[in-house]
Amino acid sequence: MENVLPTIEGMVNSVNDFLWGYILMYALVGIGIFFTIYLGAPQFIRFGPACRQVFGRLYKGAKPPGSDGENSISSFQALAVAISAQVGTGNVAGVATAIVAGGPGAIFWMWVSAMFGMATIFSEAILAQHYREDVKGQFVGGPAFYISKGLKHILGPHTANFLAYFFSIAIIVALGFIGCMVQSNSIASSINSAFGFNPLYIGILIAIVAGLIFIGGIQRIALFAQLVVPFMAVLYIACAIIILFEFSDQILPTIQYIFQGAFNPEAIGGGVLGVSMKEAIRYGVARGLFSNEAGMGSTPHAHATALVLHPVLQGFVAFIGVFFDTVIVCSATALIILLTNSHELGLSGALVTQEAFSTAFGSIGPAIIALCLTFFAFTTVIGWYYFGESNIRFLFKQKSAAIPVYRILVLLFIVLGATGKVDLVWNLSDMFNGIMVIPNLIALILLRKEIKSILKHYDESRQDGPPSYEYPELNK
Repeated sequence: MENVLPTIEGMVNSVNDFLWGYILMYALVGIGIFFTIYLGAPQFIRFGPACRQVFGRLYKGAKPPGSDGENSISSFQALAVAISAQVGTGNVAGVATAIVAGGPGAIFWMWVSAMFGMATIFSEAILAQHYREDVKGQFVGGPAFYISKGLKHILGPHTANFLAYFFSIAIIVALGFIGCMVQSNSIASSINSAFGFNPLYIGILIAIVAGLIFIGGIQRIALFAQLVVPFMAVLYIACAIIILFEFSDQILPTIQYIFQGAFNPEAIGGGVLGVSMKEAIRYGVARGLFSNEAGMGSTPHAHATALVLHPVLQGFVAFIGVFFDTVIVCSATALIILLTNSHELGLSGALVTQEAFSTAFGSIGPAIIALCLTFFAFTTVIGWYYFGESNIRFLFKQKSAAIPVYRILVLLFIVLGATGKVDLVWNLSDMFNGIMVIPNLIALILLRKEIKSILKHYDESRQDGPPSYEYPELNK
């Protein structure tokens, strides 16, 4: 067994290097660029209306045709569920990894990937809304739904269903089981490091609290996300602002450092460190995409549940989520690390960010970052659980017994994850994440005309007042 595990890990690492290093990174960025051009740069041109949709509540109380909305959630709640999954350990450990491996210039390329990724997730949310279903008064949707229904007339029903089932199984394994396991491990490790608590007891507590949220369905998940996500965001950004004030004289040089490192790493010592412009781009783009999940097919499950008058309105909300995740939260982490020079100490992952907090806040720094990581990772568990549940509903339709079994398995993985070494499991999660992206990207490209048509319908319908839309799957 001891000889088998290294072999399996080597194979998984090889698959990940191929998927993420040579295919998916370029495919995700390429599709983001394509939709930015094809749809008329909605993330830039329509950023103002998107902010009003998220924060202005312009259409509060409006109900889409075909549903009484009793078991629906608001547009903002859907955003909170999406952000709960997007903002996780990647915003802490992933950013640190990008800087250590790709230099400070990686942050610039992280921003670039987010700008294009906003167009991708805009398209995903539109399709998720358009093809969602109303199951017993509750909206359910996501890539499996728009793959099976949208592609059946393009690829044929058998191929479309195969891709949809393939996606569903991959995301249930990647996020619902393995993903929740590694997030639980992140929580247990950070709390154990800061306070010395037993990881097993931490895992059991996480499972109990998570289980109480799971059994309430999307309404309880959304309520939890709506309350906790703003709090954790304010806490983390407040810490970043304190550090900015503490090192205020270094802010402008640090921003220059980022831009210079993006195009000329050698000028800031990158050549000595072995960091090239290619590596800055690779690590910045890869970590950015992994953090905000644009194009990966995960967050559309949350956006499908929102009660809005038109799919495009939730598309606006979706790209604000990417902006918040990468441009706000990831940038906060990057500035914390660069201002404190913690990336130059030979550390890796979350330890880099932890050292930055220790430099800024002294002995309470590890406790603060442990608290932030706990919120980030736990909300990700909640979001990823729901994404898996949506696909359980797709696979098993009306079979009610499937959901309780799925919940029990997720809770078991949470406890197991808190107590184990999960390097191989993290790599398996990366692999299944990569696999599930492929059918989603195929669907986005093949359904591009439909996305553009829905956007055109939005512009035309709002000329005479608030936009309206006939949701085809809700009127059957």
